[in-house]
Amino acid sequence: MNKTLKKIATVTMAFMFLTAFTNCEAVKNANNKQKGAVIGATGGAILGAILGNNVGEGGNGELGAVIGGVAGGAAGVIIGNKMDKQAQKIETEIPGAQVERVDDGIVVTFDENSGVYFDTNKYNINAASQATLDKLANVLREYPDTDVLVVGHTDSTGSAEYNMTLSKQRAQAVTNYFTQNKGLSNGRFTTNWFGEQSPVADNSTAEGRAQNRRVNVAIVPNEKMVNEAEQEAQQRN
Repeated sequence: MNKTLKKIATVTMAFMFLTAFTNCEAVKNANNKQKGAVIGATGGAILGAILGNNVGEGGNGELGAVIGGVAGGAAGVIIGNKMDKQAQKIETEIPGAQVERVDDGIVVTFDENSGVYFDTNKYNINAASQATLDKLANVLREYPDTDVLVVGHTDSTGSAEYNMTLSKQRAQAVTNYFTQNKGLSNGRFTTNWFGEQSPVADNSTAEGRAQNRRVNVAIVPNEKMVNEAEQEAQQRN
């Protein structure tokens, strides 16, 4: 089994464990800071939020860069508090975006109704999308201790091969906009793409296809934030 398949298998097992674990009523009713302490290093829910619970094939870059929890206990609470504040900032600055706090991270979903969209068969960032990405770039600049995964998806119109390429081009266009146009560090970003393989809605309807033509941005704590949270937690003890 190659490294990629091993990683997918590991992440899938983690996601299954997390799904079962979060069925507990206490976790369902917990706020995000409490979830940081309860869920801890499990991870995998970010994968579900990005892929619609479908583990696809293809893509490039390491999903493991953002999938998987970081810290539990007091450190998880500290990280959860910081990520809550960043998520709230994104919601305030970009009211049209779908913002979810998932595990220790934030998943922002852009589709044709939420700020970042592409013309048919195009992958260039249009003026309306630039305005939205500018706002998100400002938040990422304000919170530098995070890493970012950009993931592209398409609907099922056209061939699977074409859609895989198109989702790659769109995801890379978003990443390039952040790093080349807005000056954010390239080291913070991982880019991936899944074509038509991970729908979140029914491709047989126009509304469903519009939801599937999307770009996800997952924001997670970087190593610096994790280390600082662990040190702060130790000092409190």
